[in-house]
Amino acid sequence: MDALRVRSRLRLAPVLEWFVAASFLFATFAVGSMILNGLRPSAAPARVVPTARTLVASTPAAVPVRAVSVPVLPFIDGKEVRVGETVSAVAARLGRAAESGKQEVDRGKFGDRLTRFYEYAGSRFILVFEPFELNGEARIAGIYIP
Repeated sequence: MDALRVRSRLRLAPVLEWFVAASFLFATFAVGSMILNGLRPSAAPARVVPTARTLVASTPAAVPVRAVSVPVLPFIDGKEVRVGETVSAVAARLGRAAESGKQEVDRGKFGDRLTRFYEYAGSRFILVFEPFELNGEARIAGIYIP
């Protein structure tokens, strides 16, 4: 009986060795294929990830060309301004003293568009207010950091 067991082990050993060798060969080809696929330039253009957009149809002329648009502007003291807030809410939160005195008015889609320059908590920024509907209250349509 012991001789039968030894024979079966001897017969299974080469099969197991060939299986392990084939597995390593397959894994080597798979890894090589992944490396070559990563090095090859793709035919499809890179996917463009959309960024946060403001509701301003066009940038007002008073905003500098290199100004960066942001959807939320947090301050050191814990306050913040967000796109969509009303003029009265911003005035109550930041106060009239934060306005740097310069204000531009032009025509927007639903009424007058105000571009105001602010300096608050060590930050300089520009807020663009315009109504989002006919006869609506002016809201922040864009926040720009010069």
